[in-house]
Amino acid sequence: MAAELVRLNVDVIVAPGSAAPAVKRATETIPIVFALSGDPIKAGFVKSLGRPGGNMTGITWLVYELVGKRLEFLKEAVPQVSRVAILANRTHPGEQRELGETEQTARAVGATVQYHQVRTTADFHAAFNAIVRDNANALLAFPEGTTMLHRQQMAEFAVQHRLPSVFGWREYVEAGGLMAYGPNRLETAKQAVGYVDKLLQGRKPADLPVQQPTKFELVINLKTAKALGLTIPPTLLLQADEVIK
Repeated sequence: MAAELVRLNVDVIVAPGSAAPAVKRATETIPIVFALSGDPIKAGFVKSLGRPGGNMTGITWLVYELVGKRLEFLKEAVPQVSRVAILANRTHPGEQRELGETEQTARAVGATVQYHQVRTTADFHAAFNAIVRDNANALLAFPEGTTMLHRQQMAEFAVQHRLPSVFGWREYVEAGGLMAYGPNRLETAKQAVGYVDKLLQGRKPADLPVQQPTKFELVINLKTAKALGLTIPPTLLLQADEVIK
């Protein structure tokens, strides 16, 4: 499909998520606007966030400073959390730094992490078995396409095994996860529309900085908390931007 768009000589290509690599391979001249959960520098799409330098620009939902904060919120909600199982896609650009940030925060709050790489449904089943075997008492998933696709299974597994869980986007909590802290993806994606407009007016993607979210939301699912037998501290509920009942 990317090659077909190039043959049609369109003016701009919008390539969200996993479509971006294919479009990048297809053209080095047509402007591309991406919307990514990962690090566009690590992915090789841009030279820097401030000066992309090529034919690609857009938005990224990845903000490394948020990674540790999620674990801090989880620890505040459930102080007894001590062994955190991490589910992450090792091919996701920026995943190694996300892991490092999480490990650093875990040490600071007196917890350990158990890292599980997931890409396929079989990987998730294997990870779930390992989490039970290793007696983890909390679940954290890095936000990106693979874990997003399996958010329902993760939420059900966490409730079944009474594991408090934390995620990066509200969609995971709407699927039954306990809490999430991160950007509102739909709101941030509107910036991509503005970039399409600028490119159609003649601006160059090389000169348009990659946009990062500046507003973040804490979402808590009280129905899930009840199923887990948890009482969320009132101080944390007051910080929440949305409470799902």
